[in-house]
Amino acid sequence: MEEKLIIFSLEGIVYLLKIDYNNSGKSKCIFEIVYLQKMPYHNMNALNGQVTAVGGGAYMERCVWCMCNEQMIKYHDEEWGVPLHDDRKQFEFLMLEAMQCGLNWNMMIRKREIFRECFDGFDYEKVAAYTEEDIRRIMETEGMIRSRRKIEAVIHNARCFLKVREECGSFSDYLWGFSKGKMILYMGHQKGAIPAKNALSDTVSRDLKKRGFKYLGSVTVYAHLQACGIINDHTEGCFRYQEVMEGIQTVRKRG
Repeated sequence: MEEKLIIFSLEGIVYLLKIDYNNSGKSKCIFEIVYLQKMPYHNMNALNGQVTAVGGGAYMERCVWCMCNEQMIKYHDEEWGVPLHDDRKQFEFLMLEAMQCGLNWNMMIRKREIFRECFDGFDYEKVAAYTEEDIRRIMETEGMIRSRRKIEAVIHNARCFLKVREECGSFSDYLWGFSKGKMILYMGHQKGAIPAKNALSDTVSRDLKKRGFKYLGSVTVYAHLQACGIINDHTEGCFRYQEVMEGIQTVRKRG
């Protein structure tokens, strides 16, 4: 069993995150960890090298959910909540959310390269043309989630995705149309009341289902709206909260 310690802060309080790695390389996050006195990171030398400053050295406050491992931190810092207008990335994020159903996002991030290998880098035109032979190939890929129904759903959704592009010009234009091209800031979410779904995700999910998409219920859609930047659910103390809003119109709503 290997241990790793990471420092982060939440609402001005510095915490220590302990990550235990078992023999299979999986990690377990413990969030009620060690309370440390409020102090700037450069005064933490008493920990004598046991602590890693997430992000490579500069002390930054982050959303707590991403602190499980370095892959999740990288995803949070570089992708989550960034306004997304690239259809290939939209398809990738949306299908990762669909594949996650009944599982967890940490697993999706860890298996991301396997998914990319299986689905031609989430090239929706190629995926839409997949046959039974491709399904067998994917099912036999080492490390792949062996759910035939989910694999078939990704292929089916790629075909639906192409139809949306034909109708709307791009899937991104279609999706951002639900927020009129603006990033939404729900005020209640900064008080810790982040829902699993809301009225917006209900509306988007219903429309996607009418268009034939599968495995895209309201909870799954809400997670995608967070990931692609339509909803900014970074905590206000997170260093990414302001950064993802640069250059985009925002609208504040209750909720």
